[in-house]
Amino acid sequence: MSRARKSLVMTVLAACALTSAGTVPAAAAGDPLLPHPGPDGLVWVEEWTGDGGVASGGAWEGLPTVLTVACEGGGSVRVTMQSQEAEVAAFSVDCPAGSAGVGSATMAAGVVRAGSFTVGVDASADDVRWSLTVTQPE
Repeated sequence: MSRARKSLVMTVLAACALTSAGTVPAAAAGDPLLPHPGPDGLVWVEEWTGDGGVASGGAWEGLPTVLTVACEGGGSVRVTMQSQEAEVAAFSVDCPAGSAGVGSATMAAGVVRAGSFTVGVDASADDVRWSLTVTQPE
């Protein structure tokens, strides 16, 4: 396994731990960029800085899926989502200094398959702060 891939795996695991524990990394500053997604939420990464991502299960293919990412700090983030090893979303978000940029992708019911999915966030700089949610609104 390449060093970059090992790093991504560790970051994904760390992001999962943060999401499930409800804690904030030491780099946290200020209010969350995105609010908690409520009962429609599958994933909420309250805050992360630099490259990262998340892996989760529990998606249902009978509902649409919305992936939202907010970021700030100058630069940009490139976001990709995979479901059952197929890329289902890819987009970029500009991350202005001093305010939040927001981007999202909405996938129709059935695009995200039942079970697990992953979201990767590739930040243009280590100090870009971001947050993400994955929801399945009814």
